Amino acid sequence: MSEVKPVYNRILLKLSGEALAKDCGKGEILNYDFINEVCTSVKRCVEMGVQVAIVVGGGNIWRGGRQGAKMNRSRADHMGMLATVINALALQQGFEEVGAEAVVMTAIDMERIADPFTQRDAVKHLENGKIVIFGGGTGCPYFSTDTGAVLRAAEICADAVLMAKNIDGVYTADPKIDKNAVKLDEISYVDVLNKGLKALDWTAASFGLENKLTIQMFALDDPDNIIRVVKGEKLGTILK
Repeated sequence: MSEVKPVYNRILLKLSGEALAKDCGKGEILNYDFINEVCTSVKRCVEMGVQVAIVVGGGNIWRGGRQGAKMNRSRADHMGMLATVINALALQQGFEEVGAEAVVMTAIDMERIADPFTQRDAVKHLENGKIVIFGGGTGCPYFSTDTGAVLRAAEICADAVLMAKNIDGVYTADPKIDKNAVKLDEISYVDVLNKGLKALDWTAASFGLENKLTIQMFALDDPDNIIRVVKGEKLGTILK
C-alpha cells in the first residue's frame, strides 16, 4: 500500500508553549524529551516534501501579570516575546538533535542569537528545505502569538495554519467549566466571533476571516498528530 501523500505544500505550525511543558515538574518550563518527539514528527513532514514554518508561544515561561506583578502591559508583552524566543531556540536545538536544519527568525532584531525576520528570506529558507521558527510574536505588544501565527502564515503564503495546543479543538463552551460542552468538527470565523468562543484569539480570528485562511486546531498530546493532520486526517476543529 502506497504512503499517503501530504495535502499541504507549505504550513504554518503554531505550537503552544504550555504544550511544550507537558508533564513538567515544579520549576521546569520545558520537557526536552517531548520537544524531541515534536521535532521528529516535524522532520517526517519535511521528508514528505512539506515546507514547515513554526510560531511558538511562550505561555510556559511567562504570561503577563500571571505571577501577580502589577506591570505595564507593554513591558509584560515584551517579556512574553522574549519567552517565545527562548522556546524558539529550544526548538532549534531539538531539530539539530534529530538531524533537521532549522533557522530562528525574530520579529525584534537580536542578530547575535537569531536572524531578523524578512518575508523574502523566510520563504527562501523554506524552499531550500529548512524549518523556519518565528520568535518574538508580531514584535508589537497587545498581540497574541495566535495573531502572530496567522500574520506569518499570510506573509509566507501558507496553505494552512495548524494550531497544536493543549486542547483538542474548539468547544461550544469551556470544557473545564461546562461538562455539557461539545467539541466542534468545523466552525466559521464569524461564529467564533459572534458566539464569543475563546479557543482562538479574536484578533487572530478576524485576521483569518479577512485573509481567508484555513486553521486546523488539534491537541499536541501526541506529536504524530502533526503528521496525521498534514496527511489530511480530520482531527480537532477546522476553522474557515
